[in-house]
Amino acid sequence: MNAGQFISGAGHLGLIGWALAGNLFAPDTPPFEVTEVTAISAEEYAALTQSETVPEAIADVAILDAPDPGGPAPDLSSRADAAPERARPEEADASAPDRAPETLPEAPPPPRAGDVPGAAPQAPAAPPEESAALLPDADPQPRAAPRVRPDPVAPPEPDTLTEETSRDERAPDPEADAPAEPGEAAAPEAATTEIVTEAEKAAAAPERSLRPRARPGAPADAPEEPAPEAEPPDDAAVDAAIAEALGGDAPDPAPAPAGPPLSRGEREALRVAVGRCWNVGSLSTDALGTTVVVGLEMSRDGTPVNSSIRMVGATGGSGEASRQAFEAARRAIIRCGARGFDLPPEKYDRWRDIEMTFNPENMRTK
Repeated sequence: MNAGQFISGAGHLGLIGWALAGNLFAPDTPPFEVTEVTAISAEEYAALTQSETVPEAIADVAILDAPDPGGPAPDLSSRADAAPERARPEEADASAPDRAPETLPEAPPPPRAGDVPGAAPQAPAAPPEESAALLPDADPQPRAAPRVRPDPVAPPEPDTLTEETSRDERAPDPEADAPAEPGEAAAPEAATTEIVTEAEKAAAAPERSLRPRARPGAPADAPEEPAPEAEPPDDAAVDAAIAEALGGDAPDPAPAPAGPPLSRGEREALRVAVGRCWNVGSLSTDALGTTVVVGLEMSRDGTPVNSSIRMVGATGGSGEASRQAFEAARRAIIRCGARGFDLPPEKYDRWRDIEMTFNPENMRTK
């Protein structure tokens, strides 16, 4: 038998086994929930949901008899209400009689504008200012009086005569032969139970506080006047002042080179041409670590001017090492430039003065 039959037989056996034993691992079916209900008709449901019963209409209505126009009229007279009984005030102490309250006549109401003929209509009153009323403290304060007695005496009327002692307090004079003639009645002088000092005077707060008034508006800012513009200085006067300060006419500056600058390919070709003749095998170890900058002038035919070759600067070595590195660079320029460098003649103003940096690791041209 081949492998395909074995695989087919194993697959069929597995399928049959899963069909037989697959239900053993199935989850249990949850029980069904059953709720008992009762079917009712629409009339029964309406009877259950009806909130209140509509009252039945009354068919029999009693009709009242019309009153007899010839009969006696009913008594419609009004009776006055009985006046309420007022409680009688308690009698005051005889030793300290109080003043009888004075009854002031009631002021007649002011006449209205419509009742008086020819009176002009009054203007509507201005709305009152809103204020908060502060009620003073109701603590009793002793009243100031010129005398001190155990029982206080109210001050008498302004036109009433006063005496220091009352007639009841005076002792009878046994030597008096006849009773004294009754004179004009005098009221006792006002008295209090304690001496009132300035420290005991109540410091009452103001009874009314006015509403704060609105803050006045800010004054309008005055328009700012523009500052006068400064006059530009005269260029001719400035040039004359500079020339006078320098002590004479300044020399004319060198003209800037005309034409476009050298491209990167032209600069790289010049660097490669000089590098072919640059021999650093004879330099010392100190000279190999020295970087020198060499400047020179070029002729129109591309050959260097040998007398113009000079060392602009050197870094990285001693004086002797810098001299050796400069001589090696000078020989490379003269040897490779004897036949002229391939430079564009239309850019001569750009490559007439050249500075070359000779570095053993990397040579670059300015």
